[in-house]
Amino acid sequence: MLKGFKDFILRGNVIDLAVAVVIGTAFTAIVTAVVNSIITPLVSLFFKADAAGNFGPQVPSIYGELVTFPIGDLISAIISFLSVAVVVYFVFVLPMNTFKAHVEARKGTAAEQPEEEPAAATEAELLVEIRDLLAKNGTRS
Repeated sequence: MLKGFKDFILRGNVIDLAVAVVIGTAFTAIVTAVVNSIITPLVSLFFKADAAGNFGPQVPSIYGELVTFPIGDLISAIISFLSVAVVVYFVFVLPMNTFKAHVEARKGTAAEQPEEEPAAATEAELLVEIRDLLAKNGTRS
């Protein structure tokens, strides 16, 4: 029962999915706070915010109004994604892959050195053995 559970847990796709969901959810709040408190103000140093608070390059529309392309949100999303991906990879995926490689290496060394079985007797050897047994039993009587 425990071996089956262990095999289930050590499957790569189950571990990857669980790590992505749990860590992605938990780490999102931290990354969002870092992006909102550090990255967003840095980007706003280079781009002027519009009335809605969006910042990015402003381009005049055909009606003469300025339209802001909010690249700050895009940069924030990219940084959030990369931060989560780096943490998930180095904290969970890399150690799990190392562990799985270690387990496979241990299985490989055990499989490379099986116990030697005695060689099967050939037909001629079996016939000689039968003849000798018959001869031995025939001389006793």
